[in-house]
Amino acid sequence: MDIHPEPEKLGLSPARLTRIKSWMQKYVDDGKLPGATTLVARHGQVAFCETMGYGDLEKKKPLTLDSILRFYSMSKPITAVAIMMLYEKGLFQLDDPLSTYIPAFKNMRIYQSDSGDNLVTKPATNPITIHHLLTHTSGLTYGVENQGGVPGLYAENRTDFNPHDGPLASVVDRLAEIPLEFEPGSMWEYSVAFDVLGRLVEVISGKSLDTFLKENILDPLEMNDTGFFVPEGKLGRFVSLYQCTAKARLVLMESAAESPLTSPVETLSGGGGLVSTLADYFRFTEMLRNKGKWGGHRLLGRKSVELMTCNHLPGDLADMGQPTFCETTYEGIGFGLGMSVVIDPAKSKILGTPGEYAWGGYASTAFWVDPVEDMTVIFLTQLIPSGAYPIRRELRVLTYQALID
Repeated sequence: MDIHPEPEKLGLSPARLTRIKSWMQKYVDDGKLPGATTLVARHGQVAFCETMGYGDLEKKKPLTLDSILRFYSMSKPITAVAIMMLYEKGLFQLDDPLSTYIPAFKNMRIYQSDSGDNLVTKPATNPITIHHLLTHTSGLTYGVENQGGVPGLYAENRTDFNPHDGPLASVVDRLAEIPLEFEPGSMWEYSVAFDVLGRLVEVISGKSLDTFLKENILDPLEMNDTGFFVPEGKLGRFVSLYQCTAKARLVLMESAAESPLTSPVETLSGGGGLVSTLADYFRFTEMLRNKGKWGGHRLLGRKSVELMTCNHLPGDLADMGQPTFCETTYEGIGFGLGMSVVIDPAKSKILGTPGEYAWGGYASTAFWVDPVEDMTVIFLTQLIPSGAYPIRRELRVLTYQALID
């Protein structure tokens, strides 16, 4: 990956960019992160790219620029692009009921309360639409790390879309039998909605999700190291996953060798199943920054990307019942189709620009694109939970303070 020799010509101070390296180094030296990689680009050119620490602490295996990592929920924007590619063909409308394409969602019920071993529910007033799925306002949730009767049913019925929860169609059908957390459209809650969208890609396109992504997104963008598992010939570049304990110590959660992602998986999770590399994901973000185009390929039209990256909520996420998420406040932050969108930096109390769009992953990875400053930032590590440290907030300060034009 070529790094511009004179970042100041891109409007970034080389001296101020070095603050990012010192910040990363402290996290690694203090034993808070196993390793870290940060890329800062402007006008499509890389101004800063550094990696340090380990991909495997036990084996002292360095984290490298071509390491393959679990991107978890950074899979969601890729699935959103896949859906929008089908939308551009006129195959559905965003306000279409989901049940038009997946009938199991036709008569959904809303959770009311627990009564002994039974849940009290009522019929949903509104149908789940495709737009609800894309904006996390469908009433779906996650079972992992959530409390209550509905999340408990997710765990019981294996509907968190883990690698071997079953064929995608079967998991989605099981999900449709579980009550919704709330009336579709009334709240925002992070959920398995993009796993359902992955199944929707299959239903509408007639192809498996992995095949559709490969043919329409991964191959055109030359994302050759991105997929739902790590092939045998690339296992040497796959890294381990760590967990932050209550005492802020790193504990091995999943070694690269023991990961279920070292062989083909049964459940193709459009919400969190992809592994990838820095270079691959940078090409994806460059396509978004260029309003749907990368190299000689146009994946989406300009207006589609603009629709994806504007706020689709009536206010910010705090207004929709989500005041914080991970380590980040959601005041002043809205949500588009598959990613968050900055509405008001002053309200969010963090450096940024209205219109900046972003998302992150469960292992503390993150990206954002600022169309006004024409800047892209990608941060990679492998630490769960994602909110262990204020990484996203701190890195925003460190990148924006380096602007000098």
